[in-house]
Amino acid sequence: MSKEKDKNKPKKNPKQDDPHFVSTGSKEKLKRKEYEAELRKLQVELCHLQEWAKENGERIVIVFEGRDAAGKGGTIKAITERVSPRVFRVVALPAPSDREKTQLFVQRYVTQMPAAGEIVIFDRSWYNRAGVERVMGFCSDEQYHRFLSLCPMFEQTLVDNGIRLLKYWLEVSNEEQKRRFEARIEDPLRQWKLSTMDLPSRELWYSYSRARDAMLQGTDTAFAPWYIVDSNDKRRARLNIISHILSQIPYEKVKHKKVALPERSNKHKYNDTTVLESRRWVPSRY
Repeated sequence: MSKEKDKNKPKKNPKQDDPHFVSTGSKEKLKRKEYEAELRKLQVELCHLQEWAKENGERIVIVFEGRDAAGKGGTIKAITERVSPRVFRVVALPAPSDREKTQLFVQRYVTQMPAAGEIVIFDRSWYNRAGVERVMGFCSDEQYHRFLSLCPMFEQTLVDNGIRLLKYWLEVSNEEQKRRFEARIEDPLRQWKLSTMDLPSRELWYSYSRARDAMLQGTDTAFAPWYIVDSNDKRRARLNIISHILSQIPYEKVKHKKVALPERSNKHKYNDTTVLESRRWVPSRY
């Protein structure tokens, strides 16, 4: 083949060699039908990951951070809605109590670390100190700088003890964040998502940007790297994140014996439906 023909030959995208790579084509909004079809495929793989983690006693930690309204909650829901909560455990800690404020900063997070066969997802994490606590003045400068210096050592300890650690930062544009906040204000089904920290985050956009930059600079390491996610399109972001998680863990499909459903035994048989007729039933209004 001539050099001229080689130039015209389409270049192969190396990402397509990844079995979990999802080609979304153009950047037009992903249609719900296409999104749900791709999501189902990935959720099947998450079930395989779940069984593999149980079989091999794996311990996995996934950290989700990002700007307010970046879509962390929706992503976590997409990951966990088809798997067992006994394996995929979501941790979303509230503000520390007065007692917890006197403990080691990471102490309450350490108690949430996975045991064998568990995957823990942190919806916000110890990185609160590098984000909201820093911007809103909830910690001192000394506490903040100490965190940035010690955090890599803490995460190195996790990794050295066999925990697989994945960290994702969801980034959303100024315009899209504004649109999502306005939707929360207007939609009664979304108003619960508005927290006391959300509105100040709009005003302090650049302060959060600087805090993000310093956090990434100080804690993006070879053993626990940060992965940045474009979350302006929520559906694409969810698919991209799940696909990436699957690509980072060398799981395999666990073989199980074929399941045979047993027949109901007639031993001790009685009419077990009539005994409920006199009980209180939920009215059939629909």
